Amino acid sequence: MSKKTQNMTEMAQNAREASLALARLDAAKKNRALKAMANALRENKDLILKENAKDVKAAEKLVAQGKLGKALLKRLAVDEVKLEGMAVGVESVALLADPVGHVRETLILDDGLELKQVSCPIGVIGAVFESRPDVVPQVSSLCLKAGDAVMFKGGSEAAHSNRVLADVLSRAAQTVPGITSGAIQLIETREQVNAMLQLDEYIDLLVPRGSNEFVRYIMDNSRIPVLGHADGICHVYIDKDASLNMACDVAFDSKVQYPAVCNALETLLVHKDIAAKFLPQIMKRYSAAGVEVRGCPRARKAAPGLGLKAATEADWKAEYLDLVLAVRVVDSLADAVAHINKYGSGHTESIVTKNNKNATEFIAGVDAACVFHNCSTRFSDGFRFGKGAEIGISTNKIHARGPVGLEGLVIYRYILKGKGHIVATYAGPDAKPFKHIRK
Repeated sequence: MSKKTQNMTEMAQNAREASLALARLDAAKKNRALKAMANALRENKDLILKENAKDVKAAEKLVAQGKLGKALLKRLAVDEVKLEGMAVGVESVALLADPVGHVRETLILDDGLELKQVSCPIGVIGAVFESRPDVVPQVSSLCLKAGDAVMFKGGSEAAHSNRVLADVLSRAAQTVPGITSGAIQLIETREQVNAMLQLDEYIDLLVPRGSNEFVRYIMDNSRIPVLGHADGICHVYIDKDASLNMACDVAFDSKVQYPAVCNALETLLVHKDIAAKFLPQIMKRYSAAGVEVRGCPRARKAAPGLGLKAATEADWKAEYLDLVLAVRVVDSLADAVAHINKYGSGHTESIVTKNNKNATEFIAGVDAACVFHNCSTRFSDGFRFGKGAEIGISTNKIHARGPVGLEGLVIYRYILKGKGHIVATYAGPDAKPFKHIRK
């Protein structure tokens, strides 16, 4: 065993021990730790901004050399407003109900024999993400509230930011008795990540956030269950019965408001009956915002002279994460749904229409974690969904789907209480029947 692997094993063991202690903490202590973490972010503002400036300076050089995209640079930068947002996000998690100890179901098996399904922490979470320092307080606060220990790695381009944030948050959390240094741990190298992927004895769930290749690598190289999504190929479908002004606002916001994230619009689908009116109108707004638009032949014909480049098959499969957009004209709502189910990633899809019947058909037909009617795909977010923050977004069909907050960081167990009951009473020719009464 190499020293790095041995070190990771020790860290994972510490995380396991910390998670067992966290599972016993009541809501008041966890909330006290979260408030201390939020205050620590504010109190260490100058230090955090100073360390982040080092990362930004180095990243700017990489952008100039063409080795790093501008979108990643934007995600990396932290200012006072973003830092305050981090603190508020941590505080918002403290305001949420404790997800641990919630009785989901009670079943009376027989007189004096009561079975309860009760929520409990998952245990140890391994989180791996790229570029965004704000993920550090999000992940740390959500895991702590759920009673989980967390081991996480951010992108190397955010090394200084991640290091100072992890240190500030961990120290603040440890001011509450019962929370140890193993509760929030930072790992910093790819070798450590590769070692972590093999530690299924200690780590219960992996949450990767990043590029398609990055998430696929995590999924392909570990036996640990993975919660996340590899792609964020989101669509907005403009129905023939859409309001043009509303359609323009939704399509514009979905792409332009923040293009470097997984819930941004990547392919715009437009019904043929509205294309000639809608596309010239939206193209003017896209052009003014610097969006490069790639359209199918019918889209280019509907908006001649407005700068639509020719789209290829690859564009329907692309997650640009930038000011680039694919546009396709479709014959019907059914064709739009078929396109989405073929090329979409199961993340977020939206329809703009005044026709509720069409909206209902779209919602029923599209296979995605989030399906919207008359609103921007950018609403697909844990904070906006009232979850306080999010650990990530899952397109899996497992215990958690869509923007995943606290509910995705707990599981459940069964607690059975009796009065000396034995199975023999309920077996054999004179078996006593179970009552199975739900309370």
